[in-house]
Amino acid sequence: MRCILLLLDGLGDRSHPVLDGQTPLQAADTPNLDKIAAIGMNGLFHSHLQGAALPSELAHFLMFGYRLEEFPGRGVVEALGEGLDVHEGDAALLARIFSVVRDGNTLVLHHENPKLDRESCQILHEAVGRFSRDGISVEFLPTRGIAGILLLRGDVLSAITDSNPIAEGRPLMQVLPLRSKVEDPRARKTAEVLNAYLRWSHQTLSEHPLNKNRKEQGLPPINAVGTQRAGMLGRLPSFSEKWGLKGLMIASGAVYHGIGQVIGMDIRKVGDTNDPGRDLRERLERAHRAREYDFIHVHTKVTDEAGHTRNPLIKKRVIEAVDSALDYAVEEIIPDDDVLFIVTADHSTASSGTMIHTGESVPLVMTGKYVRRDDVRNFDEVSCAAGGLSLVRGKELMYLVLNFLDRGKLWGLMDSPDDQPFTPGRYSPLLVD
Repeated sequence: MRCILLLLDGLGDRSHPVLDGQTPLQAADTPNLDKIAAIGMNGLFHSHLQGAALPSELAHFLMFGYRLEEFPGRGVVEALGEGLDVHEGDAALLARIFSVVRDGNTLVLHHENPKLDRESCQILHEAVGRFSRDGISVEFLPTRGIAGILLLRGDVLSAITDSNPIAEGRPLMQVLPLRSKVEDPRARKTAEVLNAYLRWSHQTLSEHPLNKNRKEQGLPPINAVGTQRAGMLGRLPSFSEKWGLKGLMIASGAVYHGIGQVIGMDIRKVGDTNDPGRDLRERLERAHRAREYDFIHVHTKVTDEAGHTRNPLIKKRVIEAVDSALDYAVEEIIPDDDVLFIVTADHSTASSGTMIHTGESVPLVMTGKYVRRDDVRNFDEVSCAAGGLSLVRGKELMYLVLNFLDRGKLWGLMDSPDDQPFTPGRYSPLLVD
């Protein structure tokens, strides 16, 4: 058997008055998701702890059974996904150029996402592209628009705080070592060099002719660099080593391609069009054909993006578009006795409030020949709570996958030097001559 896990990014939500107190998923017309719920086993899922608001990359990492302290950092994940040359020992940070105003001796974020044409982005990125101090080199590697990756090489440590406050009207923050590493000279030095780069880049950008021209036109200058989510690449057991399953990720977006690389999954890069239903159907068809893989992760970002519009009616419409593609799952995938089919999300993205993501658990359904059926008839955040899976957290999801693939190992048996949860393990046959 093999598993196809469909992840509807940011699917969970809050109740909204405009939807008569329902979530967008509850209010949406989702006949296919409801059919899947009716023939499967349902529950709720959280990658970590209920109430904890997680970014997508960390939620995926925990979902795939890795530990929080093993996470290499968003900067590394995105750098890998963008195809940048990152080595073990490099520190990588998310970075962007944006607009600040001076208030005394502080720099207050004025506009975090300014509109800037490609040529101007390139000119300003090049202006702050390279810096070095005390044996540490800093390089700004553009990715898209005003954004990029800041790569630090030398005797560095990524245990440092962010400088980008994200919220406009707040000052840029001094980079500090994390409290757990405050005595480590590498963390202190990394923070000192990064602060020096941030001051230098502000001065360089402020004096740049392009920004002087913007001021003459009454436009705000793009005059600072902000950083966040530092990380370093380390050695992790691959998904196959950890779970005994050959994994494939079908997704758009550098973050997901990066996560796939971090955990050693094969990746099939796909694009997004203005027809999310058709996009998802094509990904499901590709997943069903990928019989050489034991675990296929199918991802769509559109539900998360709909939540970020802060309009629950838009999210409801997007959910309905996604559901239209699931007739393929109902008609072709679920009847296949060789497939364990799972639908869930990585986190909730609320269509109200100020949080980027929220910490509510998300609905989960599993279908397959070894899966029990419960009495749930609707796939949503409330109905699924009454299902037979109850609340599933973190790596429990992968243990359930092994169980329903009929590949789980009885605890205590040791068929390999590593105590892995799958069977058969990577054993060595006894040789008799």
